[in-house]
Parts: sequence; structure tokens; C-alpha cells
Amino acid sequence: MTFRLGLTGSIGMGKSTTARMFADAGCAVWDADAAVHRAYAKGGAAVAPIAARVPQAVCDGAVDRAALRAHLQAEPADFAWLESIVHPIVARDRADFIAQASADIVVLDIPMLYETGGDAHMDAVACVTAPADSQRARVLARGTMDAAQLDQILAKQMPNAEKCARADYVIETDTLDHAAAQVRAILADIRGKQHA
Repeated sequence: MTFRLGLTGSIGMGKSTTARMFADAGCAVWDADAAVHRAYAKGGAAVAPIAARVPQAVCDGAVDRAALRAHLQAEPADFAWLESIVHPIVARDRADFIAQASADIVVLDIPMLYETGGDAHMDAVACVTAPADSQRARVLARGTMDAAQLDQILAKQMPNAEKCARADYVIETDTLDHAAAQVRAILADIRGKQHA
């Protein structure tokens, strides 16, 4: 029986780096953001329905994320419509991945796990965390958004303290070595319970 570990955490908390640590430790890792990218790519399942409603958001047979973002800023009511298309596609992608995985532990990297109720489908949840000032510095250092855009994203996400309180495991990403040690401890705990 494959164990499903949800991995979540707000933007800039070190989730992608932590997901790689789980992969390096032999877990099968599924990435929700990558599944969305596949859905938006040429031939992806979300392209046709998005083209039908927002033709300017599709270019060369793929979804232009910047154009789609611009549309959603102008028409915020369309967020619910977009989610009604994308969420089922991503859920199918995740189910297919789990069905094909041979690892004993599948890590499902889902930024909005709690916000979408995805935690109900997990055997346990690990939440990555870092101090708010570190989080802000990491995100702004990427150069992909400004402070106002970051605040908009954070406003849509469940507060970090609440995510940590709900999680079965909390991973502090203050240093790479500390995060890696916590990943090893979590896997040892899960495998210990599986074989008990």
C-alpha cells in the first residue's frame, strides 16, 4: 500500500527544495504546479476550454499564463470558472501518478493543499515553514514579483501558523542540513509505522 504524504507550505518557504530531498530519499514526488503546466502546454487538457472562453490567453496552441493572469485581474469572477476546469484535470493527473508509482511513499507537492481540501485525501501532511522575514526575502530575491504581488498571493493562502498547526509534520527550512535531517526523520517515522 502506497503511503500518500501531502507536502505543502506557503510561497517562499522552501517547498521545492524539500520536495527534491524527498525524491533523493527514494520517494515518488508529484508536483501540482508541474501538472498545471502540463495542462496549459500545447495539447494540454485545459487549452481548448480556456481558448473557448478567453481566446486571447492561448497562443500557438498553449495557454499564455501572463495573458490569462491579466484576464483574471480584469475579471476576478473567472477564477472559479478556471478552477472548475483545472482542478479536475490536475486531480486526474495526480491519480494516474499514484496508480503508477512503485515507491512505498508518494509525496504530493501541493501549495494550496488545505485551501482546496486536498488534505482529506492524504495519509499525512508535512508543512514547510520559515520565518516571515526569510520568506519575504526569498520570494523578492527571485525578481519575479514585487512586494504588492507577494502580499496578494499571501492573502489567498491560509496563514502559515494555521497550516503548521494542522500538519502532521512541520519542516523548518532554516538551513539545508536541518531540513534534510527532518525529511529523514519523517520518512523513518512513516516507514516505522508502516512496518509496525
